[in-house]
Amino acid sequence: MTTFLRVVAGGLLCLGLGALQSRAVELKVSRNAIEQTLKQQLFHGPDGRYYLKGNEKTPCSVYAEDARLSFVQDRIVVDVKTRARLGKQVGGACIGFAMAPTAEVSLQPYGEGETIGFRDAQVVKVSDRRELNFLLSPFLSRQIPSSMKVNAAELLRNALAGSTATSGYKVTLDRLQIHSIVVQGDNLVVDVDGDLSVR
Repeated sequence: MTTFLRVVAGGLLCLGLGALQSRAVELKVSRNAIEQTLKQQLFHGPDGRYYLKGNEKTPCSVYAEDARLSFVQDRIVVDVKTRARLGKQVGGACIGFAMAPTAEVSLQPYGEGETIGFRDAQVVKVSDRRELNFLLSPFLSRQIPSSMKVNAAELLRNALAGSTATSGYKVTLDRLQIHSIVVQGDNLVVDVDGDLSVR
């Protein structure tokens, strides 16, 4: 179970036992938990890399790695290291040039129904090479936000599926509604309500 899921599960269990209706709860999701979610969903390739062009066996390739998150005011900033070997493949070598810029995108967190998502991607920093930016800009503005999107209720339901074996009770999440998400310090504070049943 991911750290993110543990945080969500712990917060929802605070709703109590029995069939509870519309009890507001505030969940705090740490920056580290969101960073771990991004790495699990996107940077799960060889050596924690995400290949934008080529793969670990091709001489000419472009990949991103080492994603780091920070909170700046009401936004989440994602920094990734990029490694690029651009040129022409000759034999087993890439004839051209190598680059290792850091790229950065800023995102706005939001909640919709059961989902914690990220939108309004603003590419803050890319390389000074047009051919590399052609690959980096869509990756930063589309793939990173979509990889961080999490259906909190679905993950929680999966985690609660084994509750009978561990507690003797069948705990189910009947409903989860996210009302708002704000950045506070080193956490995302998620205001939710929901219904849990214990049988």
